[in-house]
Amino acid sequence: MVGCLKRGWEDKDMRKATTVLVLMLLCGTVYAEMQKVTVGGQIRIRGRVWSDTLSNGAGGPATERIPMFLLPERPIGPFGTFSRYDWDDRNHDLKYYEEKTRLNVRAFFTDDVSAFIELDSFDQWGTDFRSNYVTGADAPANSINDIEILHSYIEMNKIYDLPLRLRVGRYDLKLGKGWLVNDLITACLSMSHDGMRLTYDTDAWTIDAWTSKINEAFAVEEDGDTDFYGVYATYKPLELLDISAYWLWMRDARSQNDTNGTWLPEAIEDVIGWDDYDTSSLHTLGMRAFGKSGKLDYDLELAYQFGEADVVGSGFRVNGYGDDGAEYDAWAGDLEVGYSFDAPWSPRVFAGAAYFGGEDNRDISFAEWLNPFDRPEASVSFNRLFSGIGYAWTWDIFQNSSNFYQVRAGVTTKPTDKLSVTGQVAYQQVLEPFDIPRSFHVGDWRIPVWSGLSFWTEEASKDMGWFTYIWGQYNYSEDLFLRAGWEHLFTGEGMDDGSFTSGHGLEFSGGTDGDDAD
Repeated sequence: MVGCLKRGWEDKDMRKATTVLVLMLLCGTVYAEMQKVTVGGQIRIRGRVWSDTLSNGAGGPATERIPMFLLPERPIGPFGTFSRYDWDDRNHDLKYYEEKTRLNVRAFFTDDVSAFIELDSFDQWGTDFRSNYVTGADAPANSINDIEILHSYIEMNKIYDLPLRLRVGRYDLKLGKGWLVNDLITACLSMSHDGMRLTYDTDAWTIDAWTSKINEAFAVEEDGDTDFYGVYATYKPLELLDISAYWLWMRDARSQNDTNGTWLPEAIEDVIGWDDYDTSSLHTLGMRAFGKSGKLDYDLELAYQFGEADVVGSGFRVNGYGDDGAEYDAWAGDLEVGYSFDAPWSPRVFAGAAYFGGEDNRDISFAEWLNPFDRPEASVSFNRLFSGIGYAWTWDIFQNSSNFYQVRAGVTTKPTDKLSVTGQVAYQQVLEPFDIPRSFHVGDWRIPVWSGLSFWTEEASKDMGWFTYIWGQYNYSEDLFLRAGWEHLFTGEGMDDGSFTSGHGLEFSGGTDGDDAD
């Protein structure tokens, strides 16, 4: 359920108070008489229930599914075979309510210069109550970083009398439909970037260019920061579609080291070329074509990633050493086509597909198992960056799953002007399944044939299952809507076996059973 409040007024007392707030939070150095102040905000409240899905909560600790002593010499990756899913009706279900509160102020100093500040608080119900009803003892609320400055920037428009806008500070960033970069992680969690964003906007073109500081190493490393750069351009004059093209660059200069020994072992490593990590450099080239022709609408987005993936390769360590030659090399795409009918309830039928390239090099041969000096090879799948589009409520919870493909179809109807209802069916498969230890089954138990023979494996099933969901949205007013939905997963054998699909293909998603989930 979401409530939105957006109001604006011009009051002298409010202008004075906001001036102080703007100057304090933006550390402004120039004072100017404000022309106008607007105040807005938003409240979002959401309740979620998972059944037979998560073992320890959406962000809780994962549980090891395959002990590492069954996988000797195998480059499993930084998270081992720990999984947050169970697909098991014998374990506890998960239920909680969350609330997001946002309050913003925009102060206009001239028609083209303004300052914007937005405060954000994310809470879960029942975590901040101040009293113990059993003993009657009262205490301060259990609050940690409740209120954050989500946005805080100075905006300048019409620079040099051109259709240019510059934002400097902490700003929001959503590219297109939010497929790879979105300002909303989930319905109640938001994201912002620290840096500068320049926008050129005309009737024909919209071009965004930005720089964002993701991680600051300070004095820990001379060049150990993580930075995000990009350019996103959209061409709009075509009659039947708009075309976007973009380049995204994530530069991660954090140093990676397998060992920190004395001069002699370090010199030996230099000679043989081990432990030689470079700066990670993830480049994403993409395009999007979307539009409408009569009653037909369409949206296609494709992206290719390349570059050094040393920060990923360092997590695939075997005998103390990781893969210092890991690289990004993967494709991804999403397509949806819809058709709207002139009929009661205005139905729109649609069909679509999604693909996120994956890699799984976690199996080893008999010769590699015998060789104590064998070098590990990392498994690098497509990185979805900061996506705001999820492909399954039961599984793609953080919009970071990869190494899978999906086909889907559904229908959206509008029984009334204020009510819309959508139903969808989707099928998913793993692209590169995990090779699990060779085993035999006794009931629900899988017993390895021999614990030390990690080269003796069998391929996990690719079948993730069928996902069905239905949701409705009621627009109570211009400022308030209510939404409810339900997804059911007819769990495939591949979910029980488990493969590396979560966490951009770095986290295991296997469970303890194959029960259906909701």
